[in-house]
Amino acid sequence: MAITDRPAEPPRAGSQPARPGREEAAGRRLLRRVTGISGIVAAVIGTVVGELYFVYSGNPPTWDVLTRNLLNLVAVAAFIVFVTGLSSILRNANPAYDWLASLVFGTGMIYAAIVFVKISIEVGVVLGTPSGRFDPTTDGPLAHANVLMHGSVTRLVTALLLTAAGYAILRTRALPRWSGRIAYLLAAVNLAFVPSLYFGIDPAHFYSALGWGNTALTAGLITYWSAAVGVAAMRRPPNQSQVATAAD
Repeated sequence: MAITDRPAEPPRAGSQPARPGREEAAGRRLLRRVTGISGIVAAVIGTVVGELYFVYSGNPPTWDVLTRNLLNLVAVAAFIVFVTGLSSILRNANPAYDWLASLVFGTGMIYAAIVFVKISIEVGVVLGTPSGRFDPTTDGPLAHANVLMHGSVTRLVTALLLTAAGYAILRTRALPRWSGRIAYLLAAVNLAFVPSLYFGIDPAHFYSALGWGNTALTAGLITYWSAAVGVAAMRRPPNQSQVATAAD
């Protein structure tokens, strides 16, 4: 077989660029599938965790606190996978918005870290007093240090995450536009609860640092959004012309 030094023939004008290989396409389908499933899992488990907080009107028994926090660990793990996948989808859709994808990922990791700290403090209270004399959300030596992590701190981080995700979705069209608009709406709701730290810690009040509107209703909105985005992510991605139009 003869060996020549002739350079490779350049591509002809008007020729179509090579399509992504099968491996890349399969990887992107897997990315969307894993992102979707993890978002749905986080939402389903998070809903169960929320219900366990309201099973008992008084101090919850040890089994309830341990069970809801064990489930919450699984939910947070699924949420980490969801946020990682979502940021990758946004980054792949348009590299110009890589910084927004990084912001989504970063705030998602901070959100997860806050929840892990909350779980640790709650479980620590009941393990330290297994008699059930304390409600770990309001009683015990570390309960008051946990108040803002249940309320204003988490609301602010959530609002930042949703704002970044909403803007990136609307600009790249990596996901349906309704998911970006809903993200904006939920971000505004979360921001509205940041000043709740001025209104005490009575869980029976709707708008307080530990109020049910703050820690139960508003806190659950991001899980429902993650489930909806998860379903959308598993559907057929937009074509490249739509992405290019969104970037203009």
